Amino acid sequence: MAHGCFRTRIRRRRVCAWLVALLCFALPVLAEESTEESLEEIIPPQWEVPDYVTWLLEIAGGEVGYREGDHGYSKYGEWAGDPYSQWCAEFLCWCVDQTDQQHGTELLEKVYPLYSGSNTGRSWFISQGRYVVRNGYLAQWGYQWLKGTDTFLTTGDYIPQPGDWVFFTWTDTQDTDHVAMVEYCTRDAEGNVTVHVIEGNNPVAVQRNTYPLTYTRILGYGTVHDVADWTMRYGNGGEKVRQLQEKLATLGYLTPEEVDGGFGILTSNAVKAFQAEMGLQDTGIANMETQLLLSQAATDAIRNDPTNWIVVDEE
Repeated sequence: MAHGCFRTRIRRRRVCAWLVALLCFALPVLAEESTEESLEEIIPPQWEVPDYVTWLLEIAGGEVGYREGDHGYSKYGEWAGDPYSQWCAEFLCWCVDQTDQQHGTELLEKVYPLYSGSNTGRSWFISQGRYVVRNGYLAQWGYQWLKGTDTFLTTGDYIPQPGDWVFFTWTDTQDTDHVAMVEYCTRDAEGNVTVHVIEGNNPVAVQRNTYPLTYTRILGYGTVHDVADWTMRYGNGGEKVRQLQEKLATLGYLTPEEVDGGFGILTSNAVKAFQAEMGLQDTGIANMETQLLLSQAATDAIRNDPTNWIVVDEE
C-alpha cells in the first residue's frame, strides 16, 4: 500500500509541475481572450503527462511566430527534404527531432511518426494502436470504446491530452489535410470544451490556435497514451491486432509463432472458436463484447497459472 501511495504522489507532482509550467503562458492568453462572463478553466490531464511531452511542447511553443519565407520556404520543410512543401506535419516532426536531440529521447518513429504525406501520420498512429476518432467510428475497422469501459465512444467523449496530435480535413474526402499538437483543453461555464493547439503552416506561420471539441473538421487524435480499443476483423493489422493475438495465444487458440500483428484466416478462426466457447455468435469479428470477455479470460488464465506465481518464504 505504501508503495502505491508513493507512486500516486509522484504522479501528482508531475501533473502539478506540468500545470505550473502551463499556467505560466496559458493564463495571460486566457486573460486576454476571456471576459468575466466567459472565463474558461483548464481541464487537468486525465493521464500522467510524460516529461518528453513537456519538453516537446516547450520546443514547439518556442517556435510560435515563425513565418515562412519567399515562395513558401520553411526551415521545417528544408529539414524534411523539401524546403517549399506544405509544412504542418514537418513542423511537428522537426519539434520531435529537436526534443530527441536536446533531451536524448527516442520519440521519432516510436512515439510520433516521421512523415509528410497526407494520410501517413494518421495511418501510423492507427498501426500503433493509439488513435481516437472524433465520432467514435474508425473506417475499415469499426466502433471504438475507451479502455476499461463497455460504452461506445461518441463525439465529445474523449478530451484530447497534452502532446496528442489533431488531424483535420478541409474537404469531404476524409483525407487528412492538416495536423496540430494539443497543448491543453479548457471548459467554459456552459460545459463547452475548447482544444488549444500549436500548429504550423496555418496559413503561413507557427501559431497557437483554438478549436471547439465538436469541430466537424477534426477527424481524430493520434494519442500519447493507449486509451481506446476498437472492433477488429479480417484484413486489419497493427499493434491492436497483435494484442488481440497475444490474448488468444494465452488461451491456446493461437500458437506464439502465429502472433504476427496480421488479422488473417488463423486469427479469424481463433476468434470464432473463442466466441463459440463463450456462447457468442461466431462471426470471427472481434467486437467489443468479444474483446472484453477475451481480456478477462486471458487475465484469469495468467493469474491461475502456477508458473506465474511468486513463492514467498514466510519464515
